[in-house]
Amino acid sequence: MCGRLSQYRGIYDFVAVLNIPNALINYAGDLPLELYNVAPSAQLALFHQEGQFLRADMVRWGWRPRWAVDRAAPIKARVDRVAHDPFFRAIWPHRAIIAIDNWFEWIDEGGPKKQPYLIRRKDRAPILCAVIGQYPTAEHEPDAHDGFVFISADSRGGMVDIHDWQPVTLNPELAREWLNPATSEKRAEQIILLRWERPEVFEWFKVDRAIGNIRNQQSGLINPSDPLI
Repeated sequence: MCGRLSQYRGIYDFVAVLNIPNALINYAGDLPLELYNVAPSAQLALFHQEGQFLRADMVRWGWRPRWAVDRAAPIKARVDRVAHDPFFRAIWPHRAIIAIDNWFEWIDEGGPKKQPYLIRRKDRAPILCAVIGQYPTAEHEPDAHDGFVFISADSRGGMVDIHDWQPVTLNPELAREWLNPATSEKRAEQIILLRWERPEVFEWFKVDRAIGNIRNQQSGLINPSDPLI
């Protein structure tokens, strides 16, 4: 994943897809998020489970441990390493879900500039991405070091033509299991290594190069630049 995405629906649209019956603690607001062109370091709505409750917070995209002051905050962690990587040891137990509407990739097609593509689910449902991070809880007030990273994996099938890497995405049943504090760390590792969604779930198409300017945030950026067949 190239580091650009959209999260424009409202919190309750995402909660409906997760289908978790427990009460929601909502610190992300009730209005549509309307984030069409999001880059790292931005605040995104993140879901985690706190006891019997589902909680939504706005959390910065990117995280590093307090001791890693000499490097930039990563925005993703490799699925085949994250569970045993000392860099992410502090946040590996802190599992969460980021529900997004789509993400973008840039492809070199021989022109003067790379061509951006939008990737979304064919059924247009939100994409449930596995993430880990440091975020507010009942015991942890919001902190300047709060943040999260996507878990990413080698692209599969036709998505290899778009990019080598993609976020690890889960169906609602596995997303609920991933969020559940009772799920063991060993089982959580199995979920992200073996059970993520297949490329057949997704579709992709070209969008306007204006998406490359992060100041551009209008909703039309997610429309195809060429008619879809």
